[in-house]
Amino acid sequence: MEIIKTPLEGLLIIKPDVFEDERGYFFESFNHGKFFQAGLELHFVQDNESKSKKGVLRGLHFQAPPYAQGKLVRVMQGSVLDVAVDIRKKSATYGKWESIVLTGANKLMYWIPAGFAHGFATLEDDTLFFYKCTNTYNKNSEGSILWCDEELNIKWGIADPVISEKDKVSPKFRDFVSPF
Repeated sequence: MEIIKTPLEGLLIIKPDVFEDERGYFFESFNHGKFFQAGLELHFVQDNESKSKKGVLRGLHFQAPPYAQGKLVRVMQGSVLDVAVDIRKKSATYGKWESIVLTGANKLMYWIPAGFAHGFATLEDDTLFFYKCTNTYNKNSEGSILWCDEELNIKWGIADPVISEKDKVSPKFRDFVSPF
């Protein structure tokens, strides 16, 4: 397993060791001991999965304390542009974002710690997105930021995305009050 740091402190790309042969492939998507040895002491309590058609955009979402969540995300089938925005007020990179293309083929994973807003845009039909969470979902702690905020200027790479009604009315970044 290779861990790749991003310019945003704590946000990591994880490249698993994949073993392929004529039967297919095998890899460990999570091994507590290996993650712990790499400095990631993670305790997951909830797994989530979504299936989306091409052009769906979900985000930018987060859970506020005390239900803040770290997420280990990956794509099992298809592909997404995955985006994380630093919303930690005291962070030197507050308001900055990073993105990565996650695919069923590249098997890369993204570790998104608590204190980041997260979203993704599907690049293929029938995309299966999977993530492990360090805390359970709590409706009263959910928050969001407008996906198309001009100040953030995220390059989603898709025109006219399919978006939930809730995500259409999320606050702009300048109107957002971070709980982190």
